[in-house]
Amino acid sequence: MPLAPGIWFPALRAGSGADVFTRRLADELCRRGIRAEISWLPHRAEFAPWSVAVPEPPAWATVAHVNTGLHPRFLPHNMPVVATLHHATHHPDVAVHKSWLQSLYHARWMIPIERRTMQYADVLVAVSRFAEETARRTVLDRPMTVIFNGVDLGKFRPATVREVHHPVRLLYVGKWAPLKGVDLLAPIMRVLGDGFELRYTGGDAARRDHADMPDNTHDLGRLHGDEAVVAAMLDVDVLLFPSRSEGFGLVAAEAMACGLPVVAARGSSLQEVVDDGVTGILCPQDDIPAFAAALRTLAGDARKWMRMSQAARQRAVSTLDQNLMVDAYVRLYEEYSNRSGLRGQLA
Repeated sequence: MPLAPGIWFPALRAGSGADVFTRRLADELCRRGIRAEISWLPHRAEFAPWSVAVPEPPAWATVAHVNTGLHPRFLPHNMPVVATLHHATHHPDVAVHKSWLQSLYHARWMIPIERRTMQYADVLVAVSRFAEETARRTVLDRPMTVIFNGVDLGKFRPATVREVHHPVRLLYVGKWAPLKGVDLLAPIMRVLGDGFELRYTGGDAARRDHADMPDNTHDLGRLHGDEAVVAAMLDVDVLLFPSRSEGFGLVAAEAMACGLPVVAARGSSLQEVVDDGVTGILCPQDDIPAFAAALRTLAGDARKWMRMSQAARQRAVSTLDQNLMVDAYVRLYEEYSNRSGLRGQLA
């Protein structure tokens, strides 16, 4: 008789998008009646794994689900392992945005760890084709299954009344870091002027940049929890997302689920999430005039904005639904819960 899957997540608590993914997936599995449990490891397990005790897998677990950045020390040896790749940090185009210390850390520490974990896993999943291609070029050339990250469409949904505000309200949600293109926000808003306002998630990380932000920008600080993100998205008209590299681009997917057209940089995985000219507008990377022109186009054409708003929600429903993601993982869990002798070998 086939085994019912029981899923164990040994996971780093790093305050990243991978944390959000793990939490949401485990919660949804439990809601479906599939036993799932997370063993959170402290962030130091990434850079000092020997200082953290190895958690014991639950006796009921049939599959371990990890993220590829987990040190092999924490991988179980008595059950199949599913490993998900969330990022494209090692892409050559990202190198210019790293400090020399980050580059050294990634090259000498993180890539060898990820390579061993990816070799060890029974099945690899990438959250986008871009993440898959990057990993196969820079870490390990091994086949992967692509499963898009999903959005809770019941939680992330459009406002009842949809119309463009005046001034037009823009939103940036994300880490305050050069890789996310936050240095482009101020110059874009200066070009746009008084007819637009930008709300952004900066907080303490953006404090030293506050003096350079124009008057038509407002710092929301950090948004804690999905409810705060949804509330921010329902009170604006367009997501402005000039990120230079994304492993998936969950913020863009969540915004589309809320009926927001997305104006983003053309490149990385964002081309897989945003349908250019349909659910948003993709601009050449770092092209400030192009971003400003795209935003003015949406602001000046209410019908186009509404078409994109409706198409964004439909795209989320058809492709980015969290249920589709969970269904795909459950199929993997069921397959590997009932296999034996598939253990990978550490290199």
